[in-house]
Amino acid sequence: MLNIILFGPPGAGKGTQSEKVIKKYNLTHIATGDLFRKHKEEGTSLGKLAQEYIKEGKLVPDEVTIKMVDEKIKENKNANGFIFDGFPRTVAQAEALDQFLKANNMNISGVVALEVPDQELRVRLKERAKTSGRVDDQDEEKINIRIQVYHNETSPVAGYYEKMKKLKRVKGVGSIEEIFNAICTSIDSFKK
Repeated sequence: MLNIILFGPPGAGKGTQSEKVIKKYNLTHIATGDLFRKHKEEGTSLGKLAQEYIKEGKLVPDEVTIKMVDEKIKENKNANGFIFDGFPRTVAQAEALDQFLKANNMNISGVVALEVPDQELRVRLKERAKTSGRVDDQDEEKINIRIQVYHNETSPVAGYYEKMKKLKRVKGVGSIEEIFNAICTSIDSFKK
């Protein structure tokens, strides 16, 4: 089973690239942003709680996120593998994910980290706001908070997987195809 984490700051292109990876490797997509929106639309208590944090540009607490991911994995037990997009966002989430997967005879095959300069992220998020309608992409202050939260709380996850020799860094600037090819090279190296 191939289980990949596509990692990077907000606006790095995780959603765009994960769609292509899903098709090529026949993986089940687990995107925390999608899970948050699904729970919000369904009016679940988890969705309402997550939305309070999202509105402020903050990370949703680990226990809420992990519960949503746990449900999604259990719904797709017969999958060829998973691609985690936007999760884990903290070392605590990474540790919890590893424990959960181990309990289900699975593990993370590898992590692909998209690296994009902060200024490029701001440009991309503002562009995305024009088409997505996402509130968290429309406000400069919230964008800056999200990027800072990524650096302070999420980027240590890369170090966590790097110590396990499961991390590959990919330059996230260039054409979508160039970035995708670099991601595929990294994923293929995890399968060896």
